[in-house]
Amino acid sequence: MDRKAYTSRNVGDFPAELEINGRSYEKVEDLRYGTNPHQPAAFYRPVGANCAIGGMEILKSGKNGLSQTNLEDISYSLNIVKFFDCPACAVMKHVNPSGAAVARSGDSLKDVYVKARDCDPRAAFGSVVTFNVEVDAETADAIMSTFVECVVAPRFSDEALEILNDGEQRKINKSIRVIKCGDIAGIPKFSGESDDIHETIKVLADGSLVVAAPLTTSLRTVDDLKPAKGENKKVGAQVSKVAASPEQLEDLLAAWWINLNVRSNGVVIMKNGQTLAVGTGEQDRVGAVEQAILKYREKFEGDADLKGSVMSSDGFFPFPDAVEVAAEAGVAVIVSPAGSLRDAEVVARGNELGVALYHAPERVFSHH
Repeated sequence: MDRKAYTSRNVGDFPAELEINGRSYEKVEDLRYGTNPHQPAAFYRPVGANCAIGGMEILKSGKNGLSQTNLEDISYSLNIVKFFDCPACAVMKHVNPSGAAVARSGDSLKDVYVKARDCDPRAAFGSVVTFNVEVDAETADAIMSTFVECVVAPRFSDEALEILNDGEQRKINKSIRVIKCGDIAGIPKFSGESDDIHETIKVLADGSLVVAAPLTTSLRTVDDLKPAKGENKKVGAQVSKVAASPEQLEDLLAAWWINLNVRSNGVVIMKNGQTLAVGTGEQDRVGAVEQAILKYREKFEGDADLKGSVMSSDGFFPFPDAVEVAAEAGVAVIVSPAGSLRDAEVVARGNELGVALYHAPERVFSHH
């Protein structure tokens, strides 16, 4: 493809250094392309900063370099696994998680990976897979059983690297990229931890910029999850009366953290440390719930029961309809921010349906 036919800027034309918002950036490399092959692009990191992505080490490069989409998938997947002290895995596709999972009692890292992959095995084809712990041989062997573009982790065992480099014997994954990321502990997670290095910059269509603080959350532990409540003239004061189990609360917190990296309107349905379905990018709230449930039922036709699962929503429910749709599918516990004029009606309907509702302290729309 002749890139000159599409743009006046070509690979190699990007400067060695940039100055943006008073901070200096150095070029790491020219990328294979941007979002699409006719868009040249380059990758920069802040000068002097210890960066989990900007300082990553390519252990196996595949047949060609990284694209902008690869880097974005790496970024958003690290933005998920950074929250967890236990082993966690995110499987990213087109800057949305097709699945994510965290270890529960007795789970090996391979179990965690398979749970994340098999949330949506069709979408996981050609994905970026990211871990927050060292990848072992058993997990590497599972990764090499299907097509993966990139696998990212803070460490790889020697045995795992041997398996991941054995692509010629496993034709399906001969071009897999193996990447050792930097320390993810420096990526901000919770409100108050951010600084100017982590500000987000959005370029608008005319070249104007929006500079914003990074998307973080105030939900640090399950103790921060509060029963939903609301009040209006129609139904008076309402408080959620249904209690979730400790296991469901752990899943609810995990679903919330994952939802920070789902394109809004987004919902995450989860059970036993595994995402069962992810609804992304819908223009209406109930549409995101319907999309997630439909995807689950289509992909797991013989096992379409969401009974006892939990769901997070990145925005409030303007009507009770999303709660009704989720409850009918078997969802038992839901977290969302408050803010709707009908919060009281939503809570009242949740009580009628036997669904535990919890309120988060902020909205977490992600319009990446």
